Amino acid sequence: MKNDQLSRRRFIGTGALAGAGILFLSKSSFAHSVLGAADKPDSKVEGVQIGVITYSFRSMPGSVEDLLKYCVECNINAIELMGDAAEVYAGIPKREQGQSNADHNKAVADWRASVSMDKFKELRKMYKDAGVTIYAWKPSALEARNTDEEIGYAFNAGKALGATHCTVELGNEAQTKRLGELGAKHKMKVGYHAHTQATPTLWDTALSQSEYNCINLDIGHYTSGTSSSPIPFIEKNHERIVSMHLKDRKYHDGPNTPWGEGDTPIKEVLQLVKKNKYKFPVTIEQEYNIPKGSDAVAEVKKCREFAVQALKA
Repeated sequence: MKNDQLSRRRFIGTGALAGAGILFLSKSSFAHSVLGAADKPDSKVEGVQIGVITYSFRSMPGSVEDLLKYCVECNINAIELMGDAAEVYAGIPKREQGQSNADHNKAVADWRASVSMDKFKELRKMYKDAGVTIYAWKPSALEARNTDEEIGYAFNAGKALGATHCTVELGNEAQTKRLGELGAKHKMKVGYHAHTQATPTLWDTALSQSEYNCINLDIGHYTSGTSSSPIPFIEKNHERIVSMHLKDRKYHDGPNTPWGEGDTPIKEVLQLVKKNKYKFPVTIEQEYNIPKGSDAVAEVKKCREFAVQALKA
C-alpha cells in the first residue's frame, strides 16, 4: 500500500537524524542498565517465536539502545531490525549541508563497500547480552538503485548481526533475480515483503529464480488485499516463509485496526503455526493508530498479549 511504503521510507530516511547527538553507553553498562536485576525477555510461547519489527517503535526515539530498551520492556527476545539505526551505530556518513543527493548516495555506497563489520558484531553482542536476538535485518541497501557491492555489504552485515535473512519490499523480476543470485553467493536468504498487491501467486517467480528467494509474509496486508484468509497460502508455502508479520486489517483494502477488531485471522494463523510446528518467527508490526495517552511500547505489549492468549487457547 503506497501510504505504508511512504511511511517506511520516511522512517528509514530520518533515522540518521534521530541518531545524531546520542551519547552511547558501553555495551556492558548499557546491557546492565537495561536489564537491571530483571530476568531476560522471553517471547517464545508454545514453541512459537514471537518477535517484533523495530518499525513498530517509529514514533519514539530510535537509536539501537532505545530499540533494545523497548524490546526488553515489551518482554520480546527476538526482532526484525530496520536498517537505519544499525547503520547510524556503525558510522554511516551523514548528509552534509549543501550536499546533493547524488554525492551523498555515492558517499554512502563507498562507505558500505569498505566498512568493517566490527560495529555490527558489537551490536549483535549488545543485544545478545540483553537477551535479544536479531533474526532478520531490513536495510535500505537492497533496492534496484544500489550497487552489487552495497548489496553484498547488506548481506554481510546481516550475517554479522546474526540474522538468518534480510527483508526487502518485493520488486520486479529483474531485481528478485539479481538479489537471488547475490543471496546465493553470500549464503543469505531474502524475504520479500508485499503490501495489498499480494495474491496467492505473487511470489511464484521470485521463488522459482533462487532457493535463496523467500517470503516475508504480512498477513494483515494479504487479508486486506485479497479479502480472504492467508491460511491456505501459509499451508502451501510454509517451507519458503522465513518470517511473518502480524497485524490486523479490514477486507477490501481496509484500514489497520487494533488486534481483534479487523478481518485478519491472527488467532487462527498463530494456532496453525503452533499446530504444524512451523519454524519461522512471527513478527508483531504495530501499525494501527496509537490511542491518545498511549505509546508504541504499550501497544506492542497489547499485541504480544493478544498473541500469547491466541497460542494458549
